[in-house]
Amino acid sequence: MARTPRHWYGDAPVPLAARVLEPLYAALTRLRGGLYRRRLLHGRHPGVPVVVIGNVTAGGTGKTPMTVAVVERLRDAGWSPGVASRGYGRRGKAPLWVEAGTSAVEAGDEPLLIARRTGVPVRVDRDRAAAARALVAAGCDVIVCDDGLQHYRLARDIEIEVVDGRRRYGNGRLLPAGPLREPAERASRCDFRVVNFGDGGQGEAGFGEWPMRLAVRDAMPLQGRRARPLTIFTGQRVHAVAGIGDPARFFDTLKARGIAVIPHAFPDHHAFQPADLAFTSPLPVLMTEKDAVKCVAFAPEHSYAVPVSAELPEAFWTAFIDRLDRLRRPRTP
Repeated sequence: MARTPRHWYGDAPVPLAARVLEPLYAALTRLRGGLYRRRLLHGRHPGVPVVVIGNVTAGGTGKTPMTVAVVERLRDAGWSPGVASRGYGRRGKAPLWVEAGTSAVEAGDEPLLIARRTGVPVRVDRDRAAAARALVAAGCDVIVCDDGLQHYRLARDIEIEVVDGRRRYGNGRLLPAGPLREPAERASRCDFRVVNFGDGGQGEAGFGEWPMRLAVRDAMPLQGRRARPLTIFTGQRVHAVAGIGDPARFFDTLKARGIAVIPHAFPDHHAFQPADLAFTSPLPVLMTEKDAVKCVAFAPEHSYAVPVSAELPEAFWTAFIDRLDRLRRPRTP
């Protein structure tokens, strides 16, 4: 995925080519959505509740930490969840079961991270409806779809939109003139709107919104040593590596703890190579957990992943689980 265009979230002018293509993209989006709403195209339901976690904008908003949190809460509530994902950026097109030992090249970074963090069945397939059916056959009684708000082929029961609390909808324009995959009003049809304020981020959730904070955990060495508190890097210079939708958010998290950051920003889902981490100064390397799963084999000796966990109000979880419990009755696919 290319770097986020400056005009999406800044005051840079929208290029002429993007302005010309925006109406075409809008027309295709309306046509596709209309075909599903009029049932000329049909979504497939796997017969158990389906929860889709996604966003209206392109790029990262915090969907993966939210997915991990949802899976953990479902398991605590007595459900047997499975995760369906497209596996963006992975090698190969064949459906795949993702386990902790699967390589990031085969699985995709986000499915592998989810599999390692949760231990639940994870299935990657470009057809997420097919992935959901495979998960049901494997014994799952609820499907969590990581991303896929626009994948209408998979019928769903609950939609959770995750919004970046700092960038929101950017300039409010559709691709490629802006970051929107669908018009902003599409979000109003989601059952829950979760606003990601990051680690200690400022901002208040609006009416009908649920705030999410990202709690930073201990730094995890990539080479098998013991976890270390992130505070041990306070006052030190480090190489900070982030190939996510908003690398600045990760850099700001480290700076807020008094860490002197040498930033290395890469495009979202970047396919890391050894040369990307061949820094001239032998400083500690801190990277996001999503990037770390792709760099274990060749990262420098003192490299650490910085995991985060999504935290939401208990009232959100009560409302979510209550909504899901009402769907426990059997349903014909």
